[in-house]
Amino acid sequence: MSAWTPSDLPDLTGTTAIVTGANSGIGLATALELARHGARVTVASRDPSRGRSAVGDIQRVARGADVHYAELDLADLSSVRAFAATVDRVDLLINNAGIGMIPRGQTRDGFELQFGTNHLGHFALTGLLLPRLLASSSPRVITVSSDAHKVGKLDFDDLGLERGYGKMSSYGRSKLANLLFTLELQRRAARAGSSLVSVATHPGATATNFFTLGPLQPLLRLFLHSPEDGALPSLYAAASPDVRGGEYLGPKAKRLTPSRTATDEALARRLWEVSTELTGVRFQEFAYN
Repeated sequence: MSAWTPSDLPDLTGTTAIVTGANSGIGLATALELARHGARVTVASRDPSRGRSAVGDIQRVARGADVHYAELDLADLSSVRAFAATVDRVDLLINNAGIGMIPRGQTRDGFELQFGTNHLGHFALTGLLLPRLLASSSPRVITVSSDAHKVGKLDFDDLGLERGYGKMSSYGRSKLANLLFTLELQRRAARAGSSLVSVATHPGATATNFFTLGPLQPLLRLFLHSPEDGALPSLYAAASPDVRGGEYLGPKAKRLTPSRTATDEALARRLWEVSTELTGVRFQEFAYN
């Protein structure tokens, strides 16, 4: 498994993929390889200029690639709904977009910005696309988390972090939510007898525009993964026949162990219920009786 590379991807002709945040970094590298191997790819991002530029970059490398841009702002639920309404088919949903280590802020709907974007936006998107995913013969949902989830804590009485905000603690909380969601989605799919596969990934420390590293950035980048290496866990999760639902894959496609908190089923169910209330999006096909 450690020797797996994107060249091992199968022919994806006939596969439709959506990659959020695919205008740069890991998302762009993921979209490029999927398109290079025949998938029809939607580059979903909030910035039309950068999104269309990414499409051009992909088409220059992968001649004849079937790739297009669609606007999606995960920090705005109305944008998530508008995007989802345009999708008529999807086999692979790669919840890649994310923000981190930023000053306190709010989404358009009033949620704490990192939690609202990284978790609630993707929760809503996945739920709205679920009917189209289930129409696929082999649907997969890949959600990019991080080992930063191990420092995350969920306080349902303070989701707005009114009692104290930390850039890293907020980011860790959003990544914990990503993992809790991934595992609960897989449990619900299995309970419903669905073939949907839900997998979480950890790209490792990657040299992208995600974090600002200050004056030491050029030096520190020497020790970081390239975006192409950071994309490898998502690509493996998206197309390898060896992947099983509920796995957590890290650098070099290594299987990782989530924290005990991330595997807490009661916590995951509570998060799911709260996320449903906050977003108004219900996974009708996967609802518990």
